[in-house]
Amino acid sequence: MLLNLAAWLQGVMPEWGFLRIFQYITFRAVMAAMTALLIGIAFGPWVIRRLTELKIGQPVRAYAMQTHLAKNGTPTMGGVLVLLAIAVATLLWFDLSNRFVWIVLLVTFGFGAIGWVDDWRKVVRKDPEGMRSREKFMWQTLVGLLAVLLLAFSLLGNSTQEAWALFTQWVAAGLPLDFAPENAARLTLLVPFFKEIGYPAGVLGFVALSFCVIVGSSNAVNFTDGLDGLAIMPVIMVGSSLGIFAYVSGSAVFSKYLLFPFIPGAGEVLVFCAAMMGAGLAFLWFNAPPARVFMGDVGALALGGALGAVAVVVRQEIVLAIMGGVFVAEVLSVVAQVAYFKYTKRRYGEGRRLLKMAPLHHHFEKQGWAETQVVIRFWIITMLLCMAGLATLKLR
Repeated sequence: MLLNLAAWLQGVMPEWGFLRIFQYITFRAVMAAMTALLIGIAFGPWVIRRLTELKIGQPVRAYAMQTHLAKNGTPTMGGVLVLLAIAVATLLWFDLSNRFVWIVLLVTFGFGAIGWVDDWRKVVRKDPEGMRSREKFMWQTLVGLLAVLLLAFSLLGNSTQEAWALFTQWVAAGLPLDFAPENAARLTLLVPFFKEIGYPAGVLGFVALSFCVIVGSSNAVNFTDGLDGLAIMPVIMVGSSLGIFAYVSGSAVFSKYLLFPFIPGAGEVLVFCAAMMGAGLAFLWFNAPPARVFMGDVGALALGGALGAVAVVVRQEIVLAIMGGVFVAEVLSVVAQVAYFKYTKRRYGEGRRLLKMAPLHHHFEKQGWAETQVVIRFWIITMLLCMAGLATLKLR
């Protein structure tokens, strides 16, 4: 919004050359981060008070860790604060004509709406389970499929107009599975640490893979959000790292030098990533142990979906899995626990557990780790994984 305003003012008053600074993505990204951070810190106390007045407290499941029972009633749905800060900062500082940022916002707030309903059922209906898995997955599927279809043709086209033209051409051709326009290489699944290794996905393969990435990332962050500050800091680190990939992919110079596919418009996603970082840091101010507010599904599902969508835009799905290794481990721990329990129940007549408790962070708590130890150690692991992911920029 401010970019468009600056361009208009410069047209009216050409002598105001300093307004050209708004054209630089890096400047607007820094300002978006600062804006989101200030909004989050300024409005955080008010949001927490309102959530407390409305008695929107976190219900703790009966089978949860005993040490968590003291958290019962802590205000939840604090993810609303994060989404508010992201929305205002992004809309103020990004190029309103950029198709990629609008799609990422669609994913973020679409999944946020699903999480809001889930949280509302938990706190209003006093149902600790919230939205049932099938219903949640159905809505995630609708939002996810819409987003990946938009992303597919946004990547194939160099502008919104070209993307729309390609979509209509695809529909007119009868939705062919072998649709291969000029820029089809942008749908290739890139393998990190190698210069020229990639797997052509095509439109159908891209849609299937991207859907799994976005929905899987959303649920992975949701599984991870179980301890004070555990999920938000990895989201900040992974999101910031993906922002660097977005800047490289959107630059004709850097993408050519680093052997990345050049994706016109992708660099603008850096503004969104910066806003997410600022909003996340503001939330961490209130979510640091002992937490004054919890993110809730409204925040966890939204931020996880945002990470997946950004990774798809910059074609770094595998790198997302590397940098978000903590999220991956949390999901796999739940899958392994459930699968092993069902297998042993069929085999031996009683279910056995592979871990002391799932997700993985609870297993370490059962092992005797303090909550803050689990959180900080997972942060350190994420930091190392993000360094490994960023190394793929040059080590190819």
